[in-house]
Amino acid sequence: MARDENGVLVPFDFRSILHHLPALKNLALELSVISFDKPIDSSNIDPSHWQVLADFIANNYDQYDGFVVLHGTDTMAYTASALSFMLDGLSKPVVFTGAQLPISEPRSDARENLITALEVASARKDGKALVPEVCIYFNYELLRGNRSKKVESMQFDAFDSDNYPPLAKAGVKIDYNYAAIRPNDGDPLRLRRNVDCNLSILKLFPGIQESTVRAILETKGLKAVIIETYGSGNAPTSSWLISLLENAIRQGILIVNVSQCPGGRVTQGRYETSRELQRIGVIGGADMTAEAAITKLMVLLGCYDIAKVKSLIPVSLAGELTP
Repeated sequence: MARDENGVLVPFDFRSILHHLPALKNLALELSVISFDKPIDSSNIDPSHWQVLADFIANNYDQYDGFVVLHGTDTMAYTASALSFMLDGLSKPVVFTGAQLPISEPRSDARENLITALEVASARKDGKALVPEVCIYFNYELLRGNRSKKVESMQFDAFDSDNYPPLAKAGVKIDYNYAAIRPNDGDPLRLRRNVDCNLSILKLFPGIQESTVRAILETKGLKAVIIETYGSGNAPTSSWLISLLENAIRQGILIVNVSQCPGGRVTQGRYETSRELQRIGVIGGADMTAEAAITKLMVLLGCYDIAKVKSLIPVSLAGELTP
């Protein structure tokens, strides 16, 4: 965003990017700038926009060393997670970044975020990209996209990755954590373009009603449910809850267990309160974020049959979970 002549925030005109960021001239990069015809607030993002982004990257993959995506912060973790599953076999950086303050503001974080994101996207060693994966650069840290969550709305450190270390930290120089970066095995890029949104989230809380759970599980066309449980995957042992979940699973609905905690992992069966979930066939989501679980299921359901989706949920496809 930038302010117009009346001081009102409006979508940024990228034709004037060098005016706002003259430092870009010093990067010695050849840049191409593409924007949506009608920019939208990131709260209005939906999977069709993920497809546009994935299509553009796939169609122009051989022309560029890397890609930087400027995106609103509210749904950035969802989009970054989705693209990590859609762009299978990625060997080039796709770096998401944005800002907490508009680029026209004196204290805006947009300048540093964009300049460093461009440096990361163009960084190469021995002819190969240093960071061949989808990631988020924000507030001096480079995070794996499908491990990230937005955790702050008023400070510059908007994103965190509790279950995975930063891929790089930017100070006087960019210090890459090579051990944390996923290597590319030399596979060609494969685009998983289709998505299926017939899924839902069921967040548990003390006092949740049977009618609420039933309404979600009996949604017409439902194929999968992410159940957000307590701690390491625990849930109430109420007979009605277990019965509803078990019946849904028997009808072919996939139920994936992720924790409400930002850190740690689901370990079904560790406590009595998760043993029943394991018995009835709820799939443990390990240490996936809810954003990663949702987008992974959307992409897998759009591309494969239920049996294959079920087999791939516990598998790390893009570094989204720790085996």
